[in-house]
Amino acid sequence: QVQFVESGGGWVQPGGSLRLSCAASGFTFSVNVMTWYRQAPGKERELVARIGSFAGSTTYTDSVRGRFTISRDNVKNTVYLQMNSLKPEDTAVYYCNTWAPKSYWGQGTQVTVSS
Repeated sequence: QVQFVESGGGWVQPGGSLRLSCAASGFTFSVNVMTWYRQAPGKERELVARIGSFAGSTTYTDSVRGRFTISRDNVKNTVYLQMNSLKPEDTAVYYCNTWAPKSYWGQGTQVTVSS
C-alpha cells in the first residue's frame, strides 16, 4: 500500500524559506520518479519539480527554477523540496506524487507566503 507523509508546510513572510518533506512507503522508492505539485485556490494543480531515480536528474517549472531545489534520500525513502526566496504567488497546497504503477498522491501540506 503506497503511502506518503508530507510535512514542513506553514506560514512564512515573502523572501523566507521552507523545506517540505515527503516520506514514502509501499513501493520501491529508489527506482521511482518523484514529483512535487502544487494547487493554489481557484487554480489547476501544477507540476513544481521532478526528480529521477538513483542519479536524481531534476526538472523545475520556470517560476521556481533557481529558488527551489528538489532532492531525495533513497535510504530514508524521502523526497524534499527546499524553497527559498518565497513569494506570495507560491502560496498553495503542495503534494508529492509518484506512479507505482498508477498515480498516487500525498495528503498535501499548506504553504502560505504573506506579510
